[in-house]
Amino acid sequence: MLNCASIYAYEIDDPAIALEEIKNQLDEKLILLTHSVGIVMCHPEFISSGTLQYICENIPFDVVGMTTAVQAVNGEAGELILTIFVMTSDDVCFKTGVTERLDENIDTAIKTAAEKITWEYSETPGLAIVFAPCMSKYSGDAYVDAWQKTILNVPIFGAVATDDTRTYELSETICNGDSFKTEMSFVLCYGNINPRFMVGTFPHEKAMPHRGEITKSNGSLVYEINNTNAYKYFEGIGFTNNGVLAESYIFVPFAIDQKKRADYDGIPVIRSLNSFTEDGTAVFLGDVDEGSTFSLLTSEPDDVLSVTRQKIEQINSLSEVNGVLMFPCIARRMMTMRVAPLIELENVRDTIRPDIPFMMGYAGGEISPTLFKDGVPTNRFHNYSLIILAV
Repeated sequence: MLNCASIYAYEIDDPAIALEEIKNQLDEKLILLTHSVGIVMCHPEFISSGTLQYICENIPFDVVGMTTAVQAVNGEAGELILTIFVMTSDDVCFKTGVTERLDENIDTAIKTAAEKITWEYSETPGLAIVFAPCMSKYSGDAYVDAWQKTILNVPIFGAVATDDTRTYELSETICNGDSFKTEMSFVLCYGNINPRFMVGTFPHEKAMPHRGEITKSNGSLVYEINNTNAYKYFEGIGFTNNGVLAESYIFVPFAIDQKKRADYDGIPVIRSLNSFTEDGTAVFLGDVDEGSTFSLLTSEPDDVLSVTRQKIEQINSLSEVNGVLMFPCIARRMMTMRVAPLIELENVRDTIRPDIPFMMGYAGGEISPTLFKDGVPTNRFHNYSLIILAV
């Protein structure tokens, strides 16, 4: 049995009041069983005020998570809010941890931190929930690759920390009240857990006419498209005006078909084009494999919201669901703010089944399996996506 509840606090400046809000909701919604853990998301001001640390020191379970810009739980949606998604069970065990600094050696840092936990268990975890720092040094795929080398064939779900600043300089990951700029926090779940995953992107039937092949790339750097310099390619399809790149290009989603991958599952991943170097190399926010093909998708607010509504209908149709975590990309909020600042979260808050505890917060990149192939999860890093974990 796995029971869940979502709790929250708006009080930032008085930690005692915030803790009372949290404890009252916890007592009302949940009886803690043998093993419990909390997934926390909060505005950075909860860290600077000391309120996050005070709450974590005074609740009876470990907490991991990250900062975010906007979030929602049952009945609530807002910006200056702290939320905790609590999971408790007699037959699921939760082990939390935090890595050393990732900017030295990401593979070693993740491997060392995970092995401190996994050496205790003969069984493989049934789920890893991970929170990555926002670091320009790595593409998001580096986090996924490092975890997959450490814990084989385990579904990995998580997000990159973000905040409400332009450059996300206040974003941090969280582990038991401490916060980190370059470390990764995580929880490994062992035992009788049944994770199910959904990934929502954009309606692929609304693809633009522009398609291409990545003919030269390395990681997240794309040098040539259709054997043409990347910048020249985008210039040719109208991304520039008199040699100046239009700022709106960052809102154009790329559906990348990574058919050269050994674990190719037939499902395109969505990538965001971040910038260009002086020599015309395109810098994406995730890996774009050489030999991949792509199409450009439309990104109107209605496209974002229609997919969100579709995914909530899928959640509501589930017969056995104890709780749901949802991490949409922060770019989705930028797209939908033209309609209303909180509209995607408010739609979820108002339409998800009231008996399903949920927590939802924006991410700077999303990590989730797209499929299970012969029982093995195809873990992927995503942009522009809404990823969903049902437990």
